[in-house]
Amino acid sequence: MHLLLGWKGIKMCKKDVIQMISQSELDQMSQEFHANQAYELAANAAVKNGIMEASANYESMRKLPMSFSLDLKQGEITNQKASGRCWIFAALNTFRFEMIKKYNLSTVELSQNYLFFYDKLEKANYYLESVMTIADEPLNGRLFTFINNDPLGDGGQWDMIANLVEKYGIVPKEAYPDAAGSLNSRWFDQYLTTKLREYGSILRQMTLDHQPMEEVQEAKKKMLSEFYRMLCISLGEPPKTFDYTLCNKDDEVIQEFGITPKEFFQRYVGIQLSDYVSLIHSPTEDKPYEKLYTVKFLGNVYEGTPITYLNLPMETIKEAVVAQLKDGHPVWFGSDCMKYSLRKEGIFDRKSVGVERLFDTEISFTKEDYLNYGDSAMNHAMVILGVNLDSDEKPDRWRIENSWGKEAGQDGYYVASDSWFDSFVFQVVVNKKHLSEKLRKILAEQDRIELEPWDPFGTLAD
Repeated sequence: MHLLLGWKGIKMCKKDVIQMISQSELDQMSQEFHANQAYELAANAAVKNGIMEASANYESMRKLPMSFSLDLKQGEITNQKASGRCWIFAALNTFRFEMIKKYNLSTVELSQNYLFFYDKLEKANYYLESVMTIADEPLNGRLFTFINNDPLGDGGQWDMIANLVEKYGIVPKEAYPDAAGSLNSRWFDQYLTTKLREYGSILRQMTLDHQPMEEVQEAKKKMLSEFYRMLCISLGEPPKTFDYTLCNKDDEVIQEFGITPKEFFQRYVGIQLSDYVSLIHSPTEDKPYEKLYTVKFLGNVYEGTPITYLNLPMETIKEAVVAQLKDGHPVWFGSDCMKYSLRKEGIFDRKSVGVERLFDTEISFTKEDYLNYGDSAMNHAMVILGVNLDSDEKPDRWRIENSWGKEAGQDGYYVASDSWFDSFVFQVVVNKKHLSEKLRKILAEQDRIELEPWDPFGTLAD
């Protein structure tokens, strides 16, 4: 049976097949609700306290203690405030871990604002180049609408971080601290996005008018110079060089004078970003396992390495994550942090967030269903710092470092059940040495399959 909506211009179907909610049906629904006292008790709890608080299951929460058989120690917790910079925070938290271990530090923090600045600049260029590439697409077409929707958003992906760091390096937070616009990016994003779309409209028309490409690129260069000025006014201009003093737990001092951001990354973090690969878990028919994927029009540094994913079964992914933790290194990962999440308690777990019991229903969606019907995808990046292995050496819970400050979770940390990990973790980043020879060969030799921009794996962590 087809249900046709009766807006103007749509031919209505016959009255005898239109299914409306009748008053008698409403009365029946109400009677069924009040017939069960448990529903009334659930309503009282939810209306008073909220759905998440009313559904919290203390028995399940007790089964997820914040203790782990494998636990890496980190510095002080960080806070992204009212911005979508989680992907930057998570990456820099993995980088600073290397510094803390290498130099015997209590804590250190790297400048998220520095990468935020250059991400905005590179995204502006990426958007303008994309608009020129698809200049003949209709303004109301799906592709242009998608690309134009949020060209300067705060979110990002691991490969976008890698491209920024390879090009610009990193700096300690003291060399380029947060600005008001990075702590709360709403107004900053709004006005710079408007200006960027204005640039896009001009370059699109110049392209459609078949003006010489040299003139179009010269116009874009002037636009980006003006955009750089707006970024500097909003966030401050990033340092080209800086002095740095480091004091460790033993009061030993290291000093650097006139070091560049790229030198700082190479010297103090010292990892090879090209050794790291994004593994995704997508059990959907359109993405066979052991294949490489990329997403059209997804990126920031236009000339940088394309977004690359290797889709693998979850068990293979978890084996690589555990191997990296055992090797003494944390793991950047992307998940749906909104699903079955208790923010105050710091728990990610379906049983602990008993909304299905609260509503007396069952949500039978599989991970494939979540992805196919747009109900779940990666929306937040964090760091895996630990895991608890059972008697069979299998994970049963994970220790998560978040970037929402100490007030969220247990002093800023979360514990995730292994079943939650299976359902709502979509991406992890590991050193490829933790993969089999067969998988490393795929990374080296296989061509990437292109996904449409609106694919679930085109979403950005923010």
